[in-house]
Amino acid sequence: MGEFSPSPLLFEQMRSFVELAQTLNLSEAVKNLNSTRQTVRRHIASLEEVRGEPLFRLEDRRYALTPAGKRALREAQELLARARSWVQDASGHRRGLFYLTASHDEGFTYFLQQQPLSLMWNSDSDLLPYGLRCWAEARGQIEHPAFQKIRPWLMIFRRLADDWVCVEVGEKSSFATWYGWERTRSSVGHGIASLPGGSGFADLLSQPFQETRTHEGVRLDHIHTRIPMPGHEEPVPITYERLLMGCFFPDGSGAIGALINRTYNVQIDGLPEGMARSMPADRVMVFEPPE
Repeated sequence: MGEFSPSPLLFEQMRSFVELAQTLNLSEAVKNLNSTRQTVRRHIASLEEVRGEPLFRLEDRRYALTPAGKRALREAQELLARARSWVQDASGHRRGLFYLTASHDEGFTYFLQQQPLSLMWNSDSDLLPYGLRCWAEARGQIEHPAFQKIRPWLMIFRRLADDWVCVEVGEKSSFATWYGWERTRSSVGHGIASLPGGSGFADLLSQPFQETRTHEGVRLDHIHTRIPMPGHEEPVPITYERLLMGCFFPDGSGAIGALINRTYNVQIDGLPEGMARSMPADRVMVFEPPE
C-alpha cells in the first residue's frame, strides 16, 4: 500500500469513485459530478495509488469494479453520507451513541438516537423486553420454538446486494397495524434504499442494521419521523422505539429481526416535545404477551 498523505481533494476523489462505481459509465459520472473526464480519471488513479490496488477494470470500454472496488464501495458511500450530515451537524454521536437527523422540502423528517439497552427497562410496554428474552432463549435462531412467540410482532430483513431487504412482516407488527395487511404483504422484498431521503440517507439508515449484523447482537434506537398512512393525504408523524436483533436462518445465513413499539416514551436530543407527541394517540401500540 502506498504512503498515505491526507489530501484536500480526498472528499472529491471519493465522490468520483462512488459515482463511477454506481454508474460504471464515465460520461454519465462526469455529467452527474459536473466535472471532466480527465479529473475523474485522475481522482480514481490517485485513490488506487494510495490504496495500492486497482478499483476498476475496463471491459469493452466499460468500467467494472474489481473485487477491491466492490469491498471499498459500501464504506465510501457511508463515509460520504456521514461527511455531508456532519457538516450540517445532522449526524454524529451523543454520549458515545449514534445520532441522526434529516429533513427535506417534501416534508420528510427523521430523528434517530441510539440508546443504551438498559433504557428498555423504562419502556411503557413489555414488547421489547419480551422480544429480547425470546431472542436470548432462541440464541438468535429464527425458527427456534422460543422465537416463534415473538414472530407475529417482528419484521425480518436480510442482506441482498447493497441493501437490507424485508423478507417477512408479522401480522401484529408496527408495520402491519399501521398500514393494514394488504399493504404489508406488498412490502416484502422492498429495501431500506427505497425510503425517502435519497441514497446517501439510505446509507446512513443502513448503519444500525450493519452494526447489528456485524456484532450479531442487539441494538436499541428511539426514532421519530413522518410516513404515509392509509386515509391521509400527507405523511403522519410516528414515534417509536426499535430493537434490532442479529438472527440466523436455518442454513446459518444472517438476518436482522426488527421489533418496533410505537410510543411517546422516547428520548431524542433536539426533538421538540410537541413533535415527539404529535403521533395520533390511537397509534400508540398496546402489547399483551402471548400465553
